[in-house]
Amino acid sequence: MSGRSSDTDPEPSVPPGPLVPLETIPAWLRPLAADVDAVTSAVENRGGDRTRLLAALKPNRRSAAVLIAVAGPDGPDTTPPPEATVLLTARATTLRNHAGQVAFPGGARDPGDDYPVGTALREATEETGLAAADVTPIARLRSFPVPPSGFDVIPVLAWSAQPTPVRVVDTGETSRVVRVPIANLVDPANRFQVQRSVMGGRVYRGPAFAVEGMLVWGFTGGLLAAVFDAAGWARPWDTDDIRDLNDELAKAGQR
Repeated sequence: MSGRSSDTDPEPSVPPGPLVPLETIPAWLRPLAADVDAVTSAVENRGGDRTRLLAALKPNRRSAAVLIAVAGPDGPDTTPPPEATVLLTARATTLRNHAGQVAFPGGARDPGDDYPVGTALREATEETGLAAADVTPIARLRSFPVPPSGFDVIPVLAWSAQPTPVRVVDTGETSRVVRVPIANLVDPANRFQVQRSVMGGRVYRGPAFAVEGMLVWGFTGGLLAAVFDAAGWARPWDTDDIRDLNDELAKAGQR
């Protein structure tokens, strides 16, 4: 997620919820679009009082948006089709901040953006070459604070029936652009928790995914976990499998 920002925090152009009629959304995405508060609840239930407090406080946070771009055919099933994917990027390992981190395409609002949908689509185009005309924004989630970066992030859920071409646009910013199968992400074998400790004290613990040779954790890992829980796609996994974050980053070559 790129870090441009402006001084004025705008009101989002659309409220949380579906952006198109529910009957036009695939059955496997409809529950998620219809009840975006379920994602918020999943995040808060996992993070406890600290997450709820952070959500309530907005001290000069910068406005940003990310695009959760899923691709997969329509159909009557309420579970994702086997070929369904979600678009993820990996930041260049040469960057000073968040090197190698896996994220949804997205970034800070620019002046003139139709925030948040326009911001999410513009950033996705700039980072991955995704053509805005190739996807349909179907829901706007509620905002989430990201304290390490100082952003207040609004995720926008978008859908396309078929995956369209994407690529690394700027190698100085992005090392990989990957459409990750949702089936691999919800596979319990690829799920665990990561933890960071300093002088024996835990400073971070959260859900993580090991897919496509990447470690997905932090804000992106937590949001994916919440989306899967809210949509009813999650499968039981070993939440007691807790691994050292630095070790897992090293295994994935993200340090």
